[in-house]
This record gives sequence, structure tokens and C-alpha cells, in this order.
Amino acid sequence: MNDSYAEWLVKRKEPAYNYLIKAFLIFLCVIGLIAALLLPLGIIILTILGAVAYFSFQRLSVEFEYLVVNDQVTIDVIMGKSKRKKAWEGTMSEIQIVAPKDSYLLKDYEKHGMKVLDFTSHTPEGKVYGMIHQNGTSTQEILFEPNEKILACMRQRSPRKVIQ
Repeated sequence: MNDSYAEWLVKRKEPAYNYLIKAFLIFLCVIGLIAALLLPLGIIILTILGAVAYFSFQRLSVEFEYLVVNDQVTIDVIMGKSKRKKAWEGTMSEIQIVAPKDSYLLKDYEKHGMKVLDFTSHTPEGKVYGMIHQNGTSTQEILFEPNEKILACMRQRSPRKVIQ
């Protein structure tokens, strides 16, 4: 058989405001601890603030998993290294072109008002590729950072659509 399979995990760089959010949540937990020691209902306040801080910390850590199985391309978002959500899914027949983000070929397919989905790490050393996905009348540009194996699997299925 001529099956192809590749997966790649990319961790998103934390923006600067995440550190401010984490510091604020820790500050709220300290306030909740002081309230638990001084107020009769303080333990309830501490429990609520602790739960809010826990779930917020989970959502601040984001990773993307790119998966290519035969003609199917899937991008999942993993939050807090525990919760997985399917962010985008398509087939190679729906994809118009896959090319580096700065490629002139990709710019030919871009349309005014096109929806752009960003699944990149936002690091300077990341090699960002763009995928133009057309399903019916809607067109999207998907930004991602594939490795060589992902590109090879996509090229195996649609050699003319994948540009390096």
C-alpha cells in the first residue's frame, strides 16, 4: 500500500502578557489565602480563586499538533498538555497550495478578506508555511510550521501543490 502518516508537535511561545496574567492569578490566590484565615467564608473564596487560577493556567499553555494521514490533514490544539481540541481539518483535494509564507506563489492565491488561521509557534526561528484551503465558496489561509516529514507526506499525495 502507499499509505502516508506524519505528525508534528509545535509549542506556542508564551506572549509577555501571559506572565502578567499568571502573576495576577497568584496574587489573587494569596488574597484568597489571607481571606480564608480571616473571614468565615474565606475558605469558599479561596476554593473559587484556586479553581479559576488552575483552569486559567491550563489554558495559557498552548501546543499545536499537525497530523497528515493519507489525504487527510488535521491540526489539533492542545491546552495545558491535557485538553485536545480539533482546530482545523481538510483534505489535500480541498487545498490549493502549500508554500512558505513569504513565497510569491502563495500571494497569488490570497484574496481580500480571506480568513487567516494562525497555528504557529510565533518564534523567530520557525519556518512558517501557508496553506490555501477552499471548501465551496469559503477560502481560508492556514499558517503552520511543518517539518520535512509532514511536507514529504503532503508532497507524496499532491506533488504539484506543495512548494518548498
